[in-house]
Amino acid sequence: MAEGEGDEQARRRGMLAMLSPAARIRVAGALAAVAALGLIGLGGRCMSPTMASCSAATLFTGGPKLDVPYLGTRPAVVAQMLEVAQVGPGDYVIDLGTGDGRILIAASRERGARGLGIDIDPVMVARARANAERAGVADRVRFETADLFETELAAADVVTMFLLPEVNLRLRPRLLAELKPGARIVSHAFDMGDWRPDQTRRVGGELVHFWRVPDRPDRPAETR
Repeated sequence: MAEGEGDEQARRRGMLAMLSPAARIRVAGALAAVAALGLIGLGGRCMSPTMASCSAATLFTGGPKLDVPYLGTRPAVVAQMLEVAQVGPGDYVIDLGTGDGRILIAASRERGARGLGIDIDPVMVARARANAERAGVADRVRFETADLFETELAAADVVTMFLLPEVNLRLRPRLLAELKPGARIVSHAFDMGDWRPDQTRRVGGELVHFWRVPDRPDRPAETR
């Protein structure tokens, strides 16, 4: 410790010693209140649906801002997504906004597919990797922390997603431009505007939309 710092701390201790017991209690209470407000602020940041999950790395920085808040897809909906897309052992699946990896893990464990899960939240990616290890499919799927708008899509036979309508619309041009004709896209809950799905299925109160990439991406919307 530098000599000046030691003198400053001694001066502060001397000032506190001069306070009456009641004043010391008030000072201690004020400091506790400031600390409590700080913890509440951090807790609010951790609970925010637009911020990355809290971890040692993101607790004070907040981590990346999310385009889509995490909400897990029910197993029945996952099963229907994989069914309508006819996912099989020869397929390479890219799961955009993968969260805890449940869709991609089910595609590998139950249907023999390989694939890549993308999420901007590093905490969720770590959770997905752990889930894949527990499910015994870590050799067939991988998870990366990345921006889904910068992810290369061309290798995918199937793209799965549970995003938001505006995110689907932003992705739509890239899906049509990069995916090969015949590639399959399946979305939980939300469609893609005037690109009408080839199929829409209902699972309880939830929707699953399915598209097959056409031969000509510039085909008029009314024929899609």
